[in-house]
Amino acid sequence: MEIKTEAKGAKFLKVTGILMIIFGAIAIITGIIAILGIAALLLLSDGALSSGLLYTAGIFTLVSAVAQFIAGIIGVKNCNKPENAQKCIVWGAIVAVLCVIGSILNVVGGGSFSVVNLLMGLVLPVLYIFGAVKNKA
Repeated sequence: MEIKTEAKGAKFLKVTGILMIIFGAIAIITGIIAILGIAALLLLSDGALSSGLLYTAGIFTLVSAVAQFIAGIIGVKNCNKPENAQKCIVWGAIVAVLCVIGSILNVVGGGSFSVVNLLMGLVLPVLYIFGAVKNKA
């Protein structure tokens, strides 16, 4: 009889991966709706609005959501494979960097900087990275 031992951070990585899949899927749907809304807004404005920054924000939202979704899948798929923990760390870092870039773009676009929003956006990727690091050890 073989006893299977689970890596230290496997459950942590799996749970955060599942949450990233859920929130990534929701964000993908939201991003698609945002891009469609931008297109409708621009159509109704008869060229009075500049589309560049609006489309950039919408596409960035979609790219970030897809990255989060992929990271979640990779985390769940590799939660019991400590040898693949580095891959999870990289994907978690990508999601965290995209979160920071999103906050910067928000400020550049005329929005206000919110430390709370930035921290809330970083909580899940940081916990995901933490689980991957524990899984690696």
